[in-house]
Amino acid sequence: QVQLVESGGGLVQTGGSLRLSCAASGRTFSNYAMGWFRQAPGKEREFVAGISRSGSSTYYADSVKGRFTISRDNAKNTVYLQMNSLKPEDTANYFCAAREGLALTIERRYDYWGQGTQVTVSS
Repeated sequence: QVQLVESGGGLVQTGGSLRLSCAASGRTFSNYAMGWFRQAPGKEREFVAGISRSGSSTYYADSVKGRFTISRDNAKNTVYLQMNSLKPEDTANYFCAAREGLALTIERRYDYWGQGTQVTVSS
């Protein structure tokens, strides 16, 4: 089992920045590709960003490319999501997820999930 705990969400104005963190425990963190997903009220959960086990490869949804950066520190068992130039449409509950093997954009291919952290961007 892998336990994931997100933190760093909050209320920010349009154009502002936040950095989300996801701390993992339970298994060897570097064996897992990691992803960030988000879910806005009334909408399905969607892929935001993914990172390979080593951190050498990253993937982004088109809606966040150039604004968000995913990274990981395997020594600290933590994955991050730096979010810049935030927009009201980024408002959502953000989840981190883990899976063994390759980083994927498909939600159902991830095995472990955190409880989420709320991000609200005011206009």
